[in-house]
Amino acid sequence: MNQVFDRWIECIRNSEPVAIATVIERDDAVEGDQALPARLGATLLISRTDVQGSLGHAQLDAVVTRDANAALASGHSEARHYGSAGEARRNDVTVFIEVFSSPPLMIIFGAVDFTAALVKVAKILGYHVTVCDARAVFATKQRFPDADEVVVSWPDAYLKKVADRLGPLDAVCVLTHDHKFDVPAIIEALSTKVGYLGAMGSRRTHAQRVERLLDAGVDPPRLHEIMSPIGLAIGARSPEETAVAICGEIIARRTNVIARFLRDDIGPIHPAAT
Repeated sequence: MNQVFDRWIECIRNSEPVAIATVIERDDAVEGDQALPARLGATLLISRTDVQGSLGHAQLDAVVTRDANAALASGHSEARHYGSAGEARRNDVTVFIEVFSSPPLMIIFGAVDFTAALVKVAKILGYHVTVCDARAVFATKQRFPDADEVVVSWPDAYLKKVADRLGPLDAVCVLTHDHKFDVPAIIEALSTKVGYLGAMGSRRTHAQRVERLLDAGVDPPRLHEIMSPIGLAIGARSPEETAVAICGEIIARRTNVIARFLRDDIGPIHPAAT
């Protein structure tokens, strides 16, 4: 037990995602040779690098470890039911898988007018937000006081440094409107496991961007991973409205909710006012 919680404390201090699986219920009516090996309160720790402890049965440990890794990827805690040896569709044992993870990451490339608004909305949603731009005169903490980090770097170079930190809950938003910045950033982002990749620009701008990505060797099927024009089709015009549209799209993609994405729509991004 101490070994499990010592490791848990280490993970928390190092901001390393970790899950604790605990037996919270067991069917005590099972007796004799079929008595359940799982003990109430037994714990299993699952991190991305190791597993500590046991719930009382090796096969149950293996199944719960699989489910805990899925919970770590989604960021959601949940109670799950198993047979005594981890069988599905049984209710002999109830295990609560509690996820402890650092805030999801949002990396915004481009120190532009829309960036400050997106930083504010993303912070409300709990993101750790980094603003990155190669232009030191624009990428300053004074311009983006709400950002957790403001980095002066070429986007692709920065992504190479943090690629292993990006996962399904994280987002990369490319707001640069400049092919020399956004094409290398998108190429590098496609090589990560980031859950959301969006790029600002008109349909014409994105069509030109696609040509450059194809010329750079990006496989055509990968282009569908790019949400561009970025955001939901809600008629957003101001930076603040656009930030809401972008974050709404991120939520919809994460939760697999059907929504009107600008990428999949047709016609002008900004329809004429009625």
